[in-house]
Amino acid sequence: MRLKMNMEYKAFVEEIKQRVRDAQYAALKAVNKELIILYWDIGKRIVEKQNKLGWGKAVVETLSKDLQKEFPGIKGFSSQNLWYMRQFYGEYQGNSILQPLVGEISWAKHLVIMSQCKNENERSFYINMTKKFGWTKDVLIHQIENQSYGKTLFNQTSFDKTVPAKIRNQAKLAVKDEYTFDFLDLGDEYLENELERTLTVNVRRFLLELGGHFCFVTNQHRIEIDGREYFVDILLYHRKLRCLVAIELKIGDFKPEYAGKMQFYLSALNDRDKLEEENPAIGIIICKSKSRTVVEYALKDVKKPIGVSTYSLKKFLPKKLEKYLPSSKDWAAKLNMAK
Repeated sequence: MRLKMNMEYKAFVEEIKQRVRDAQYAALKAVNKELIILYWDIGKRIVEKQNKLGWGKAVVETLSKDLQKEFPGIKGFSSQNLWYMRQFYGEYQGNSILQPLVGEISWAKHLVIMSQCKNENERSFYINMTKKFGWTKDVLIHQIENQSYGKTLFNQTSFDKTVPAKIRNQAKLAVKDEYTFDFLDLGDEYLENELERTLTVNVRRFLLELGGHFCFVTNQHRIEIDGREYFVDILLYHRKLRCLVAIELKIGDFKPEYAGKMQFYLSALNDRDKLEEENPAIGIIICKSKSRTVVEYALKDVKKPIGVSTYSLKKFLPKKLEKYLPSSKDWAAKLNMAK
């Protein structure tokens, strides 16, 4: 009886602890939203007074000194931060895409996005992704520097016809068109097993480059069928999609037969490794280069969810992708995936 009570009490304590954590998180979110609203309102009032009364730049410096004198224990009223508030309001107010997102992330992350992203669709993407995946400031900076915006919206996958509708958008966001492995110490020439080995040695940075919710399972995952062995280069798990993710690494150009091999791997993983409550596995083929047209034909009739990406060892988005930039209408549709 005592043992049962102890077990029930421990479970009870854990429930209360989780309830406290949830309340703390909700309070933090509420405080952040109120702070953003305050900064928005201050920026608005500065703009309005300058426009109405013709006040110059000096008003910001004077206001900063008066606020810091009145509220000595409160940070955030430096003249530089007041200028940011003014800029924040000036650039976001009246914008149908950005203004509704004002209270979604912290002020520090807004400053990063505002300073490094000038396009409204790009800003919207990073705000939504930061909210969705809970990116820290450092992770957000990393994603911006690696141009995740363009690399995500350019991606080529078969997900439209092979992934259940309820997780389709999430799956699309999980695959980039290009990955940057600038943290790898590789020369001009290397073998596929060297690429795999250095990625697994640097697994934390590898997962960071892939994006949110990926977990490392193993490399060289063995599959035995009729006495023959097959090996998946890297096997991951995506917590949000609740599925295994097979990674195939190729140091050359994409070839159509790679899609067939990946379908084989996914069928085997679904039959032998997938748990009953999990979604079917997806595959990502990461090559050194690819012809987008060849990829389109290779994925056109596949029955499994496969994405084809490239990788580089330097941080840049290839100029050759510029001609594939979608129209503003297409941007809006694609950005809805991040919401």
